[in-house]
Amino acid sequence: MAWDFSTEPEFEAKLDWIRAFVREEVEPLEVLFPGCEYLPLNDQRRRIVDPLKQRVREQGLWAPHLGPELGGQGFGAVKLTLINEILGRSSWASIVFGTQAPDTGNAEILARFGTEEQKERYLSGLLSGEIFSCFSMTEPQGGSDPRVFTTRAVRDGDQWVLNGRKYFSSNASVASFFIVVAITDPDVPVHAGASTFLVPADTPGLVIEATHHLVGAHQHDPGHSLVRYDDVRVPAEAILGEAGQGFLVAQSRLAGGRIHHAMRSIGVAQRAIDMMARRAKSRFTQGSALADKQLVQSFIAESYAELLSFRLTVLHAAWLIDTAGERAARAEIGACKIMLPQLLKSIGLRAIQVHGAMGLTEQLPLTNMLLGGVALGLADGPTEAHKVNLARLLLKGYEAEDPEWPSEFLDNRIAAARAKYGDRVDPIPAVPT
Repeated sequence: MAWDFSTEPEFEAKLDWIRAFVREEVEPLEVLFPGCEYLPLNDQRRRIVDPLKQRVREQGLWAPHLGPELGGQGFGAVKLTLINEILGRSSWASIVFGTQAPDTGNAEILARFGTEEQKERYLSGLLSGEIFSCFSMTEPQGGSDPRVFTTRAVRDGDQWVLNGRKYFSSNASVASFFIVVAITDPDVPVHAGASTFLVPADTPGLVIEATHHLVGAHQHDPGHSLVRYDDVRVPAEAILGEAGQGFLVAQSRLAGGRIHHAMRSIGVAQRAIDMMARRAKSRFTQGSALADKQLVQSFIAESYAELLSFRLTVLHAAWLIDTAGERAARAEIGACKIMLPQLLKSIGLRAIQVHGAMGLTEQLPLTNMLLGGVALGLADGPTEAHKVNLARLLLKGYEAEDPEWPSEFLDNRIAAARAKYGDRVDPIPAVPT
């Protein structure tokens, strides 16, 4: 097996363009329109954002996560990692490049499982960047565990009727349509008893009961909603995929979301390191610059080492996806999910420390970076659940051994060596006399 990935000079030139474009053109949007990333464009924002999107399209970089048949470039996961780690530096960059969550994952499952009619109705708007969508899965009482979901969908002639409540349905307040996970057969295991449905936002019975925000978010941010489905009726053809495929649809979407979060978080962490290093070289206290203090030097070195190992882990997972498929990279994607929250929390906290009290204010983005680590420890399934799943996956590759004397127990190793080489060496172990 080869262990190699590289990119051609032409693509490196694209990355250079993205770096300059994000730094010079996109990052100013963070202070022009703070917290407005997911709001439908008004005339003022459109005058600035639409021309930026057009420049991205002209560079052949719009929606780079999608294949050419859907208007993307078919870059593959490695190149997408290199793009997303730049886009991750700015909250507006994903909007300008058409890679915003949760729409990326929703577009991918529509492309994979949707009928031609569904793609025409829902996917085209997502690909144009004109509408937003919502993935409505988790519930108030059961979180992301589909085995305890109470939302039901019952067939009634040529319609499905949905009843239940979903929580943390991100962007529900601005979404044009919802992808809803509901139990269609409670008498079989959830892997075969859940289904996903496409529900337009204006469907009667779909009620947004409340919208909650993460700490520090702007109040006009679309937030995360508690949604009630009260006898919501959709036609039979609103089902995404086949009945009973809901778990498959959800898992295929979430796996991609996890690696995309990891890609973008590289850029977030790098921005925090950049801020920390610049501050360390600029501030003079206690007789010398912060950059001369050994503890600050330790902060910077540890942060760089953590980011380096995480970045290589993400790139390796992406390379596996490109060469062997997403299923072959399950362990590596799980490892990325486990490493990600701690990376952002540890680097974000060090950057705050170097900036002092200023680092805790709204004048700097560092607290959002820190809290982003906390949030991503819960998004797409809690980190603790991924640790359990990864351990189970890894343990399948091992066999049990003697419970009293492990295989690495010295007497066992001597016996094995004697069986292999005992006719040539006596005694074992052979030591100088």
